Amino acid sequence: MNVLICDDESLGRERLSRMVIEAGHQVVGQSSNGIDALAKVDELHPDVLLLDVRMPEMDGIQCAEVLTELDHPPAIIFVTASDQHAIEAFKNQAVGYLLKPVNRDDLSAALTRASRLNAAQVNHLRAANETETKTTRQHITARTHRGMELISLDSIYYFLADQKYVTVRHTGGEVLIDETLKELEAEFGDRFIRVHRNALLAIPYLEGIEMVATGQYQVRFRGIDEKLAVSRRHLPQLKDKMHLL
Repeated sequence: MNVLICDDESLGRERLSRMVIEAGHQVVGQSSNGIDALAKVDELHPDVLLLDVRMPEMDGIQCAEVLTELDHPPAIIFVTASDQHAIEAFKNQAVGYLLKPVNRDDLSAALTRASRLNAAQVNHLRAANETETKTTRQHITARTHRGMELISLDSIYYFLADQKYVTVRHTGGEVLIDETLKELEAEFGDRFIRVHRNALLAIPYLEGIEMVATGQYQVRFRGIDEKLAVSRRHLPQLKDKMHLL
């Protein structure tokens, strides 16, 4: 793939350039701010733009907002020292959000994800994010060792609370977030149902309910062998929901 690097620090650009080449891709240009990056995107038509956030003249978020208006924008991977702009980044169709200092393996993985995006997928992401801004979120944002990751709601099996964090179990594994079950239930109550004081499960993945002891039940999922306990308080609501499926 052809990669354009935009960072206001020359040493940062050179380091990224070496890692991109080592990952088997080509660096077609470098920019030090968003304005110059827009000009080079128009001139060079890169497949991927590695984009810093904090830069003079035009920052990375502003640059991404302009790029999303293009018919065929490059895939955007943000590379920044701050995690506070992740939500804005993903709203602008970012396919990755890496925190400095960037790890070679994480950059390589992000470039691989970017290579799988075609024009149709980019348009789908744009439509999904437009819908998201008008209604509820379609993704959960989680901070992991790779930076900020975007987890699609459609891929989530359940949310499980444990002290101050919530585990998000999804088709790609699991991550921790610092949102509460109460907040998640209020926002996504049409997709998830509470089965226990510490658990919300995704209705589309609900396979069945089984008794494990007198008065004790657990729920089965489609796609995974894991099971969650169902409290007596929430059992009637869960049974009613299953009758409607």
